[in-house]
Parts: sequence; C-alpha cells; structure tokens
Amino acid sequence: MSDAIDVKNLTKQFGTTVAVDNISFSVQEGEIFGFLGPNGAGKTTTTRMLTGVIPAEAGTATILGYDIRREPVMAKQGFGVVPETSNAYADLTAWQNLMLMGELYGLGRARAIKRASDLLGMLGLIERKDQKVQAYSKGMKQRLILAMALLHEPELLFLDEPTSGLDVHSTRMILSLLRDLNRAGTTIFLTTHNMEEANRLCHRVGIIRNGKIVAIDAPEKLKTAIDRVHRIEVSFDRDVPGDALLRLDGVTGANRTGDKWQITAENRDTAIRSLVAFSQQNNRKIITLNTIAPSLDDAFLRLTEEAGP
Repeated sequence: MSDAIDVKNLTKQFGTTVAVDNISFSVQEGEIFGFLGPNGAGKTTTTRMLTGVIPAEAGTATILGYDIRREPVMAKQGFGVVPETSNAYADLTAWQNLMLMGELYGLGRARAIKRASDLLGMLGLIERKDQKVQAYSKGMKQRLILAMALLHEPELLFLDEPTSGLDVHSTRMILSLLRDLNRAGTTIFLTTHNMEEANRLCHRVGIIRNGKIVAIDAPEKLKTAIDRVHRIEVSFDRDVPGDALLRLDGVTGANRTGDKWQITAENRDTAIRSLVAFSQQNNRKIITLNTIAPSLDDAFLRLTEEAGP
C-alpha cells in the first residue's frame, strides 16, 4: 500500500516562533488519520502547508505522489478540503456554490449536476438547495462545504474540526458519511480536538505538541502504551475491609468509591485471580468486576504533558 501523504522534515516559522518543527510522518492510502494536539500546537499550520495554502520554510510534503510546492495544481486536483469555518459564498445558493466548484474543478455540466444532486440529497440539503447560504445554520453550512469538497470525487479529504459546535444530528450525519467514504476507498486526514471522535473514526492518530510530533500509532496502542498501572473496579455482596484487599497478590492500591473498590495493579491478571480467590475463600460474592482501560483523552494528556510546557 502506497502513501497518500508523505511528509519529511517539514518546518514553518513565523517571526521567531517555530510553529512546526522538522516533522516527518506518512498517511497510507485508504486510512483515516487523526491529527491531534492542544491549541497552538501546529495542527492548522501543518494542514495549511499540506494543502498548499502556505509554503514551508524547509522540508517536503508529497500529496498523492505530487510535491505540493512544485506541482500544486496536480496535487489539488486529487484532494478536497473542509475548513473549520465555512468558505461557501453566503450571497449564493447552495446549488450555485456547487456549480461554481464544478467549474473550478473542470467538471462537465452534466456530471456537476448529478454529483451536486446526489450530495445534497445525501446530506439532507436538497430541499434547501435554492436558498442563499447566509440563511443556513452552522450545521447546514458545514454539510454544504463537505459537499463542495466532495464534488470532484477526491481520493483524499482534509477536514479541520468538521463537527465543532454542531448539533447531534449534523454530527452523526457527517461522521456516517466519512465512514462510508472511507469504506469506498477515500483517504481522510482529520484534524480534531474531539478525542472520542478520533477514537471511533481513526485507524491511526498523530499527536503534535509545540510543533513536534510526540506520538503516532493506532488509538488502542497509544492507550495501551500509557497503561503502566492497571485499574480494576470490583464490588462485593458484603462489606470487605480495604487492608484485606491490599494484602492480595498483584494489588498495589485499593480505594473505595460508593459501593465499589477501585483497585490498582501492576499485573492485571494476577490481581484478578487474587480477587476471585479472595471472594471464594471469604464467602464474598463478586457482584461486578471490570477492568478500566485508559481513554484516548488519557493518552493525549499524558503524551502532551510529557512533551513539556
């Protein structure tokens, strides 16, 4: 499988501030790649360099086999961009915006009409296609700019916070469409603050902090990598003294929360076996027993904190 995006030593500086500091990574064809980081980390600057909006100071970015600086037109013909803020013309209707995009991409009239009709229908906007965009809600505008980005059937889609501030209906519609597009072969580069969204959508995520990449891996692997101390939640049918739990093999900590015990352990398997044996030996029935995995939020916070201020 070849790379849809290949970044080598990409650097961008604004005055004395290094916004993106010598980063390298790749995105494989057909994957959904999440690009995460705190505000000011360099996410948007990186995306703007990848899409040819601003030039890099150093390094290269190859998009669909084309150098974005040397062959920008060829590269841009193969991807679509969905910015966080709507770039649709407010004084035009949704249909007029899509027809304009069709002309810019050199689509024939018949193909543009067919694609526009299909996309507006898919995104729940067909009945409002002749209304000016200035009257649209934020969710409707976001769905429209997604349609504009998809009109020419791009191989690669860049999205910057596509569901930020949207209602549940619009968010579900957009995420469902992204999954369908990916299943059909579209590569997706997603910039987001929404950890749960990234966890559910992305095959891999890259985390950037202070202009540097601090981690790239599958969400589950990132979560596992920070899971140095295992957590177990257990409840019994009768009261159990905490000091008895602390004496069990594999258990390093025991804190009571309501009717449950939060157990920490360096070896999860040993601790669970000890808890089961304890319940049998002391005639205590286990009501619930759950292992608590770290979330992508936990991984994100840990990795960005470890990367420094």
